[in-house]
Amino acid sequence: MSKSKRLLELMMTVNRKRKFTVRELADEFGVSARTILRDLQELSELGVPLYSQVGPHGGYQVLKERILPPIAFTEEEAVAIFFASHALRHYEYLPFKEESVSALHKFYNYMPGDVRDKIDDLKNRIDFVIPAREAEFPYLSILLEAAVEQKVLLIGYESQGEHRLRPVQPVGIYAAGGLWYCPAYCFLRGGLRVFRCDRIDSVTEDASGLTPLDLRRVHLGNRHTFEAEGMAEGQQEGDGLKPEPGQDGNRLRLRVELTVKGVQACEGEMWSSSLLHVDSDGTGRLEGTVPERDLRYFAGFLIGIGHEATVQEPAELVKELRAVLEELLEKYS
Repeated sequence: MSKSKRLLELMMTVNRKRKFTVRELADEFGVSARTILRDLQELSELGVPLYSQVGPHGGYQVLKERILPPIAFTEEEAVAIFFASHALRHYEYLPFKEESVSALHKFYNYMPGDVRDKIDDLKNRIDFVIPAREAEFPYLSILLEAAVEQKVLLIGYESQGEHRLRPVQPVGIYAAGGLWYCPAYCFLRGGLRVFRCDRIDSVTEDASGLTPLDLRRVHLGNRHTFEAEGMAEGQQEGDGLKPEPGQDGNRLRLRVELTVKGVQACEGEMWSSSLLHVDSDGTGRLEGTVPERDLRYFAGFLIGIGHEATVQEPAELVKELRAVLEELLEKYS
């Protein structure tokens, strides 16, 4: 057996055994104990996390981090995987920043020379650009871990000039437009909310004794369904999601007619999936219920797309639109 093949099989063997002795491996591979020791040293230098124990019951074991066995990729698959990871380089903050950089470096350096040449040629031909942001997102890993482990966190959050401590249970995190967001159940508001992660200035585990909700069935792919079904208003009986009276404020019926360009403008907004309805001719409408406190935001957005949108209801939104326009006229008069 060649040395390179023996090293590959040895890597898979130690990953499977987890704990072993040099003699066991030497007998299994039919080589001397000295050869196995040299091979283990090379694996360690390649990044396999080996730990040795001395004594009559000693030996070697692989630390908690698992090393995946070799996987065969086609050239096209290898290039696709490289650029999928390479695209993340524009994000200064990632949940696994150091690990992704390390994995990409290993992946690139172990490719055949001609595949590396192809990747080098493609680097300046394809890119995934995001807006440059000065915002900082230091708590992404903590939020993601809490979402997976169903933990309640106490976050310091600033919104509309007001800073408050909020007990929340994250559902996940996602990036959009160069910013990171965290959908979470807010115990203060009694429903699902989306928090901008750069506005979170502190995160600790909640110590007030709040019982975590069972949100295992809620994830980034279906959270809008639960919001539409009334989770945000505490209508999911049996889930412990009912808010205290007055926490969430009034919700108003929204209906905005959209031209084709108006639909296209709304399609780029993360919040639109639960409100946007598109007709066969490409026109559509925003229809659903929204918190009254969000009317200012919708007024600013609709002013931005101008004649491509026509508000049918609520009257409160029309009033808010007029107020914003009057403020603009006053500013530039």
